[in-house]
Amino acid sequence: MFQFVPTALQRLGHASVAAVQAIGYGGALLAESLSFAISGYRRGQPLRAHAIFEQMRQVGVDALPIVGALSFTVGLMLGIQFMAALGEFGAQSQVVMAVAKSVTREFGVLITGILVAGRSGSAFAARIGSMNVSQEIDALGVIGIDPVRYLAAPALIAMLLMMPVLTVFANALAILGAALYCSPSLDISVAAYLLQTLQQITVGDIGQGLSKSLVFAVLITIIGVGTGFGVSGGAEGVGRATTRAVVMSISAIIVADMIFSYFLNR
Repeated sequence: MFQFVPTALQRLGHASVAAVQAIGYGGALLAESLSFAISGYRRGQPLRAHAIFEQMRQVGVDALPIVGALSFTVGLMLGIQFMAALGEFGAQSQVVMAVAKSVTREFGVLITGILVAGRSGSAFAARIGSMNVSQEIDALGVIGIDPVRYLAAPALIAMLLMMPVLTVFANALAILGAALYCSPSLDISVAAYLLQTLQQITVGDIGQGLSKSLVFAVLITIIGVGTGFGVSGGAEGVGRATTRAVVMSISAIIVADMIFSYFLNR
């Protein structure tokens, strides 16, 4: 009993210190990546446009099918749920506004963030982790190439550019899915439903989702890249890092989304 308390406190202390170190490391990685993006050319290490475009393709273009399919499905689900829930109060006419607000503020960006975390966050951790294990990152330093400039900064810029685009795409597909289900019950055409949606959505609704997407982009990139840089233990370590990156990214996205929702909807 007397040995348990110090041991538990020690573990809590070690976990707290590790968490603070991880946050500090992530902040430093973010600052250095942005520094290379802004003034890397002055230091003789500019970002490669080809690397950014390649990351944009992998992060954004390749994710369009899965983001579109799941967003459309979520839109159908929201339409079904809102029609059933609001129908109990005779307020089915409010379905258009309910779907529009919930999709643009919350569900569109959340689904996009989770999917991108599963695809790209894990890819960052696996790719950089494999390079770390095979000492390719050390080799980059030997030949004078900064690993952060070469690996982290292009991924961050690509993510910041593509996450808002994917979010808008997800919003559109989700609203379309809800329109296809709800318009017959509301006795209006799909075009009329979409027109009403555009009338209900405000700039603030769209801006709320887009601001979340930028924060999610930073979280996914920093967690995935940072986890990859810290890999050790060979192939098994790469597997653990990949799993850890996905779990941490999704957890961080949900926590950040909760904080955003609390402050933006009070």
